[in-house]
Amino acid sequence: MTVVKIQDTEFPDNLLYDVDNQIWYEPLPDGTARAGFTPLAISLAGDVLVFTPKRIGRDFEKARSFATIECGKWIGSARAAFDGIVVSHNEQLVRRPELLNSDAFGQGWMLIVRPSRPDWQDGLVTGAGIEQAFSVWLQSEAYKDRSD
Repeated sequence: MTVVKIQDTEFPDNLLYDVDNQIWYEPLPDGTARAGFTPLAISLAGDVLVFTPKRIGRDFEKARSFATIECGKWIGSARAAFDGIVVSHNEQLVRRPELLNSDAFGQGWMLIVRPSRPDWQDGLVTGAGIEQAFSVWLQSEAYKDRSD
């Protein structure tokens, strides 16, 4: 694994990124995926105060919420990049939401999800495309228009 540096933060290039929603996905061997917010999103949102995942066993739809977070500067939804079902959530993050601020790619992961379609990775960015995709997103300032 190598990393791509974006605004002084290292982004692992083996993860898949939904840049518009600032969610990362890590494919797991059993066909599920671990999901979390990017450190960039969390830095814009401020200190994380509350993490509320969708309940285990619940379906979620693409572009709809599968978790919510309350932060110092923002309260809103983590929106899914594909349809699926919540398999588990990070109990440690529920108890200690500040882990999102300190370790977004590690102990601050949010959910394990099972995508409902085999093409769930379509449209997600990885590898060499990460730096350009995040640069375009930052320049567009689209994050300033998100109220939830």
